[in-house]
Amino acid sequence: MVLIHFLVSFAASVVGAISGIGGGVIIKPTLDFIGLQSPTTISFLSATTVLAMTTVTLMRNKNTSIKLDKKISTIMAVGGILGGFLGKYVFNSVHSSFPNEAVIGATQSIILLILTLGVLITSLLKSKIRSLELSHWSVSFMAGLALGAISTFLGIGGGPFNLTVLYLLFSMDSKTAALNSIFIIFFSQLTNLILTVVTGYVPEFSVMILVSMIIGGITGGLAGIFFSKRMTNRQVDYLFICVTIIIIATSFINFTKYMNQI
Repeated sequence: MVLIHFLVSFAASVVGAISGIGGGVIIKPTLDFIGLQSPTTISFLSATTVLAMTTVTLMRNKNTSIKLDKKISTIMAVGGILGGFLGKYVFNSVHSSFPNEAVIGATQSIILLILTLGVLITSLLKSKIRSLELSHWSVSFMAGLALGAISTFLGIGGGPFNLTVLYLLFSMDSKTAALNSIFIIFFSQLTNLILTVVTGYVPEFSVMILVSMIIGGITGGLAGIFFSKRMTNRQVDYLFICVTIIIIATSFINFTKYMNQI
């Protein structure tokens, strides 16, 4: 079981570091599908792994030619932190109101499926959609607020949604959007974990599994950086689309599974 969690976190973090999706959006539905822990425990393990991956990715990308748009990403990160409070409050309310973990799993799965389907459609029509170049701080803040709330509630980093927003509203290319997305995800997951500890909603989990996933996140992040430097923007786009399709399919299967348990 430890090996399975390591491999899932490693593979997700490789893809997450390359494309900017963070990895949580892969880890969460994959572990839901495997079904070895409750949705609440999986959300916690996923958030911790993503935090480890984004930390090492940001540290290793300091000297690359791809740069952060500090104004946009910092304001979005601040909005994401506040959105994290909102998302955590909603999650805790749902968790308290519906003790059946299957309700939480089904809710997260269907929301993830719908939002990811929207991301896929946007990605496929990317060449036909005119992106904007907005600069006002309020746009960045509101975008970060919404993304932070959604990602915290779902227990993921929110990378696919970050990438779509960064392209549509700020016209960032794939690699630039990926790095800025990782920066935003770092703060949203840090907030998520702090809130989980402070509010006392830390679920039961295996320390060995957590450690194996953190190691998988770190090593996967480093491997992702290695491959990212050797890939073009178009290759990154293709990878993102393929992963998005897999996430949609997995989320549908998970939703069906959890509905049968309610």
